[in-house]
Parts: sequence; C-alpha cells; structure tokens
Amino acid sequence: MSVLIFTEQSNGAIRKSSREALSYGSALAVRLGVSAEAVLLGTVNEDTSSLGVHGVAVVHHCADASLNTADTRRYTSILAEVVTATGSTVIVFPHSLTGRAVAPRLSARLKAGYVSGATGLPDTDRGFVVRRNVFSGKAFMDVSVETPIRIVSVNPNSFEIHEGTGAADVRPFQTSAAVGKVVVRETKQVSGQVPLGEAELVVSGGRGLKGPENWGLVEDLAGLIGAATACSRAVADAHWRPHHEHVGQTGLAIAPNLYFAIGISGAIQHLAGVNRSKVIVVVNKDPEAPFFKAADYGIVGDAFEVMPRVIEAVRRLKMG
Repeated sequence: MSVLIFTEQSNGAIRKSSREALSYGSALAVRLGVSAEAVLLGTVNEDTSSLGVHGVAVVHHCADASLNTADTRRYTSILAEVVTATGSTVIVFPHSLTGRAVAPRLSARLKAGYVSGATGLPDTDRGFVVRRNVFSGKAFMDVSVETPIRIVSVNPNSFEIHEGTGAADVRPFQTSAAVGKVVVRETKQVSGQVPLGEAELVVSGGRGLKGPENWGLVEDLAGLIGAATACSRAVADAHWRPHHEHVGQTGLAIAPNLYFAIGISGAIQHLAGVNRSKVIVVVNKDPEAPFFKAADYGIVGDAFEVMPRVIEAVRRLKMG
C-alpha cells in the first residue's frame, strides 16, 4: 500500500504545483502509515532522486521523450499500470490543466472515488473526508470517499511545499501502453514570466486603466515584486492583453498569496476567479466598487495618481 503522487514536468522542470502535491501526498502517507511514491512521465533536466526532499521514498520514472507532451489517454493508461504495480490506494494530482484532465479518466478506469480541488489533508478520523471549495469559493464541502482506491487533486497554493533531506529511490518504469494517437503539430509557450496559475503574487488590471498604453502601471509593480500579471475579462476581450492572462469565472481561477487589482470593479464573475487569494488589495476611484467588499486593503483614488506613488514606494523599499 502507498500514496502515489503524479508529478508533472514542463520543459524538463518539475512544476511548482507538483511539488505542492508531493508535499501533500507525503504528509498524507505519514497520516495513513504508508509509503509515499511519485510517478514521473517524460524526460527531466534534474536529478529525480532529489524529489526525496519532499518526502517521497520512490520515484517511478518513465523517461520516454514522447511523454513530454501530455496525452491524457496515454497518461491514464500508464498511471493505471503504475497503480496496479504498486498497489497504491490513494493517488494525488496537482489541480493543474493536466491533472484536471487525467484524474477523472483514471477515476473512471479504476472505479475510484475522486475529489477535485482539495484545500487540505483528508480527515482520516472520520474515514476519508476531503474538504474542497464549492460555489466559486464561497463555501466548503466535505466529501467522504468510501471506495477502495481514492483520487485527490490539490488546489494550487493551498498546501505549503515541504523540503527536508534524503534522496528517493528512482525506479525506471517500462510501460506497455500503446503509443498515443494525439499528434502535437505546434506548441506556443509564454516565456520569461511567472506562470499565472502557480504565481504567489499577482498584479492585475482592468478597464480603469483606459487602454493598453497604460499597462506599464501593472508591469512596473509586477516587475518590482516578482509577480505575474493578469487582467479582467473586459481587458482580454478588448485585446489589450492576451486571453491567457484573463482571471475570473470564465477565465483562470487563481489563489495567490497577494492579488493586487488596479482599476477593476470586482463584479461577481471576476471575484469567482480570485476570491481564494490570501490577501486582496484594490485600487479604484469608485468608492462603491463591489471589489472593496472583498478586499483586505483598499485605496479609493485615481490609479494614474495612486500607482506611481505605490511603485515609487516599493522601489525605495527594495533599495533599502
């Protein structure tokens, strides 16, 4: 018996969300009194035994370059093989795009109960009860999983990454799964930026900035604090910013430690994507903007007057 953690890589590097899942799965294994093991698909540019610092004892590595691009059907088949070989009773995924695509398929394949977007470790005193967000983060639901095999995906930034000492035992895994039918013709990736879904700090702008020529207010603050940039749907629809930066109910749902919103009114659709942020700071000239009701800190004022002062204050602070 073991807890098996799906470890996702991108361009040969282990993703931050996977390190959170590894830490979560290792803590759960301790609670259940079993071992923690990882499964890694594709080639990586680091020593895979180093994943042992997150608490895993074994890494099952299928180092096939054709797996560097996610093929959900093939991933599902390989993971089912690993689960059978290891006798794992709990499988942990990061709640990433790949995790959200593969975990339900694996659940159906294994007839396993599945809870998506867990915000904490299961309550094992009551069986196996997992808490998750519902209604766009407005409430919690406790889900009891009673199947022999259980699958959980972990919300980004909801579980702290643990780093200790030790090295994992890396075991090559040869799959019998057929070559996938998905053919990737082209991949376009944004480089040089913090991935928005994994960012701990996010600076976002809305229509209050009046046009793309004023986006420097967002980028200057983001550059100073090492944050990712985001935008409201109206900004993406107006083509001021690319759609992959759109956060909200119809965009990306994020949970950073800090969400700094500039010129965004905070309609319910936008709040649905950011209300899991630990701290929300809002700058808006409308004192009745709904975002102020959700904000931890708010500044009522014109962004074109407020933000240069904020940016200068941060710059002085960083210069010591």
